[in-house]
Amino acid sequence: MTSPELESATNADLVILGGGSGGYACAFRAAELGLSVVLVEKDKLGGTCLHRGCIPTKALLHAAEVADNAREGDQFGVKSSLEGIDIAGVNSYKDGVISRLYKGLQGLAKANKVTLVEGAGTFVGPNAVEVNGQRYVGKNVVLATGSYARSLPGLEIGGRVVTSDQALNLDFIPEKVVVLGGGVIGVEFASVWRSFGAEVTVVEALPRLVPAEDEYASKQLERAFRKRGIKFKTGVKFTGATQSGDGVSVTLENGDVLDADLLLVAVGRGPNTAGHGYEEAGVKIDRGFVVTDERLRTNLPNVYAVGDIVPGLQLAHRGFQQGIFVAEEIAGQNPKVIDEAGIPRVTYCKPEVASVGLTEAAAKEKYGSAETFVYDLAGNGKSQILKTAGGVKLVKAPDGPVVGITMVGERVGELIGEAQLIYSWEAYPDDVAPLIHAHPTQTEALGEAFLALAGKPLHVHG
Repeated sequence: MTSPELESATNADLVILGGGSGGYACAFRAAELGLSVVLVEKDKLGGTCLHRGCIPTKALLHAAEVADNAREGDQFGVKSSLEGIDIAGVNSYKDGVISRLYKGLQGLAKANKVTLVEGAGTFVGPNAVEVNGQRYVGKNVVLATGSYARSLPGLEIGGRVVTSDQALNLDFIPEKVVVLGGGVIGVEFASVWRSFGAEVTVVEALPRLVPAEDEYASKQLERAFRKRGIKFKTGVKFTGATQSGDGVSVTLENGDVLDADLLLVAVGRGPNTAGHGYEEAGVKIDRGFVVTDERLRTNLPNVYAVGDIVPGLQLAHRGFQQGIFVAEEIAGQNPKVIDEAGIPRVTYCKPEVASVGLTEAAAKEKYGSAETFVYDLAGNGKSQILKTAGGVKLVKAPDGPVVGITMVGERVGELIGEAQLIYSWEAYPDDVAPLIHAHPTQTEALGEAFLALAGKPLHVHG
C-alpha cells in the first residue's frame, strides 16, 4: 500500500538501493549506456569499502609498513628508528585518502547525471523504492544494501569489545589485543597492531588461519606470524568475554583466559537485508542472503541483487563487477556470466596472501586429483631485496590447465592481475613458460613456477 504522505512518484529506467561498490558501479555503467538512474544511499556514496572497509584498512596497513621500515632500517644499512606512532596523524592520513576518493565519486555521480537520493530506502514490490515519503519507480530495481560486521550470540559490541567499524577510528593504540577470528579482517588488523607495537593474539575456531585459502598459504602465514611475535590459537572456540574498566578478559573452550585492552570481533560480515522490505515484497531470502540465479536475477521480475547480499565472496571488486554486469544485462548487452572462482582474493597483512581459482583441496574434489608445484621466493631476486619469504603455488588439473594460483609474500597482491589472466584464459604451463618477465621483479616468481611446471626449471633447488 502507498503511504498517505507519499509525494508524486519519480520514474527511472533503473532504481538502485545502496551506493556501495556494487550499487554505484551499476549506476555509472547504466548511465553510460543511456539509462536514467536513481541511486539511493542512506549514508555516504562508496559504502563500506570506501568508508569502513577496504580503503581505511589498507591505509592503516600502509602506515604499519612505514613503521616497520623505520624500525628495520638497519637491515638495509639505513640508520633509522621508530620514535612512536602518532595515532591522530595516522587517522588524519587515512581520513584524507577517504575524503579525496569520496569527492571523486561524488563528481562521477554528477558527471554521469545519476540522481543521488540520500536517505534510508525501503523496497516496495513490484518495482519501487520509498525514501523519506517519496516513491522512486524503476523499470528495473537493483538491491545492493551491502553487509554489516557480525558478532556472536551473547557477545555485545561496546566499550572494550569492538568490530572493525570501531577499530578503524580508535584514538589510541592498545597494548594487548585479542582478535576473535583468523580470516581476512582478523589477520589484517593483527598485522597492523603488531606493527604499531601491540601484543596480539588471534583466536580462530577452525584449524588454521585464513581457513578459506589453500593450506599452503595458512602454513606460510602462520610461520611468518610466529616470527613477528603474533600469537594465535587455532582449533579452539570462544566461550565468553568480561569487561572491566580498562580491559577485557576472554575465555576459550579449552579453559584459557586471555586478558587484553581490547577484543576485536572479526568473525565475518552478514548480509544487510533486514529492515529494507525485501521479504515483505516477496524477495526470496535464504539465511539472510538474497537468492539469485547466475545472472543475478531475484525471484521477482526485473529485480536484481548485487554485492555482499548475494551468497559468495564478500569482496568489493566482486560487487563492483556484478554491478557492471547487471547494468549491461538490463541494457540488453547479454554480458558473460561472472566466474566466481576467477575473482581474485588478496589479504593485505604482512606478508600478503593472494589467490585466484581453486585451492588444491577444491581441485582434488572437482577433478579427482591435481598436480601442484611450489616456487619458493628464496630464488627470486626482488623478493630477496625486499627480504620477504613466501612462495607461489600452482594447482593444475589432470592433463589440463592451471586451475589455481596461491601466492604468499610481501607485495604479492600486485601479482594477482597476471595470475587472474592465466586462470581465466585456462592457460597450460607451456602457454605461460615462454612469456618474458622483467628482471628483477616479483613477477619472475610466477614465470619461474610455470617454467618448472612445464618441465624447464631454472632457479629451482631440489
